[in-house]
Amino acid sequence: MKKMINPRLKRALQRLFLAMLALFVFTLISACGSPDSNTTQGNENGKLSVTTTIGMITDIVRQVGGDHVEVTGLMKSGVDPHLYKASQGDINKLDRADIVFYNGLHLEGKMTEILEKMAKKRTIVAVSDGIDRSKLRNGDQTGTEYDPHIWFDVSHWMSATKSVRDTLIKHDPAHEAQYRSNAENYLRQLEELHQETADKISSIPEEGRVLVTAHDAFGYFGDAYNIKVMGLQGISTASEPGTKDVTDLRDYLVANQIKAVFIESSVSRKAIDAVIEGARKKGHQIHNGGELYSDAMGAEGTVEGTYIGMVRHNVDTIVSALQ
Repeated sequence: MKKMINPRLKRALQRLFLAMLALFVFTLISACGSPDSNTTQGNENGKLSVTTTIGMITDIVRQVGGDHVEVTGLMKSGVDPHLYKASQGDINKLDRADIVFYNGLHLEGKMTEILEKMAKKRTIVAVSDGIDRSKLRNGDQTGTEYDPHIWFDVSHWMSATKSVRDTLIKHDPAHEAQYRSNAENYLRQLEELHQETADKISSIPEEGRVLVTAHDAFGYFGDAYNIKVMGLQGISTASEPGTKDVTDLRDYLVANQIKAVFIESSVSRKAIDAVIEGARKKGHQIHNGGELYSDAMGAEGTVEGTYIGMVRHNVDTIVSALQ
């Protein structure tokens, strides 16, 4: 004979089951839910936690954020962002950040897809988005729609600075006044740098105003400051230059009696050395004009480890070699 359950006991068990189910669902949502993109989490010090890709952006955030931001840069001195692969540690740093800033325009190569997926859950900002697309240079045969090396035109980097400023204010309105003041001061320095760069490059005799580097990173620099730019590789360093690339560049340098070429801190100098040697065999002496910072800044704690210091180093090196 089937045993009947007391109705009162049955109801009590049902209520207990529903309460336990509700607790389980709440716990699951809390564990899996992502932070709202407009909510500041902050770290244990109460500062905005920001993760950046390239050093130039890290420097902007430090300049504008000041004491209210703790910034972690993923790519250090000498690192080529075109070839960079994110580690699990990098993913964790991105995932813990209140805000992530990156360059965009496919500069970060293999990381771009990761960043775009994360953008669905948190605030991830491409600083290049604030620049009018009509002011961007076209890409190359690698499939890059635009040239991503926007920091070589200081006026574009001013736009990037404004993008960082506005994002920090949106997430931390309590410190808006400080962010605006810091940004205003930094933008004033960048305006001076922009004019200083133009004046120095114009001091090079026009016929010798040719900048030859390992890859085509300085196009914006050439457009902004009136200097012809030639890169042995294309916009990206993902593929090696071929023999024809080396030969064509060598022949141009010999024919036009260009006296200096430049290596880059984040790109192998092997191909540029081949150009120099090829010109020597044809009776034309080309010297190494010096090392330029292209896709990465100098070491942390050095003058060249800041954006302004990097630009000044590059300009002074170019002018010294070509005058």
